[in-house]
Amino acid sequence: MAATASASASSSVLHRLHDDTSSLLSSRGTNHRSSSLSLLYSRKISSTSPLIQFSPKGLSNPLFVAPAEKKKSPFQTEAVRQLTGFLTKAEGFRFAIVVARFNEIVTKPLLEGALDTFKKYSVREEDINVVWVPGSFEIGLVAQTLGKSGKYHAILCIGAVVRGDTTHYDAVANTAASGVHSAALNSGVPCIFGVLTCEDMDQALNRAGGKAGNKGSEAALTAIEMASLFEHHLKD
Repeated sequence: MAATASASASSSVLHRLHDDTSSLLSSRGTNHRSSSLSLLYSRKISSTSPLIQFSPKGLSNPLFVAPAEKKKSPFQTEAVRQLTGFLTKAEGFRFAIVVARFNEIVTKPLLEGALDTFKKYSVREEDINVVWVPGSFEIGLVAQTLGKSGKYHAILCIGAVVRGDTTHYDAVANTAASGVHSAALNSGVPCIFGVLTCEDMDQALNRAGGKAGNKGSEAALTAIEMASLFEHHLKD
């Protein structure tokens, strides 16, 4: 009888262990399926709306970073003083125009364009002096001398260099450009480069009142603006 009771008790314990084990495995299986479904649902949401995910607290967007508050720059652009010359205040300015006689068929229309523009912007004829020089090579020296005289607000330099069969063109064009530049630096007076450097005569004529406008007129506008800038803002 004791042996029978012991066997019965052992069988009962084994049955309870089996039931507990089955229950635990069943619970784990349910949790695993629940986790898998949750992950699958989360992936589905992510594929359709990659920036929105669900959290226990409601909708959230972990990929969105709120912009940081911009720090106010100590450099106030509104307070920056901007200096510029004016085209509406040309009256009273004095100008000298240095003109190269070589290629006069081009330089004369350039001069006329400059004079017409000065007149349109109220520059008086008595405030303009025209100085003729043999060619563009000689413009720099005369412009510097006029600038140093202290009589003029700006010097306008007009010439025309057209390429030929030799390298003479390069020498004259480079010298004219550097000469006008040096004249401005050495005199402290704006010297405007109105020298055409063209491949052929057609290009030159087109820029002396032809299809490309009149570069003499454009140079006169530059002279007025630079004279205004120096007189109103950069004068010692």
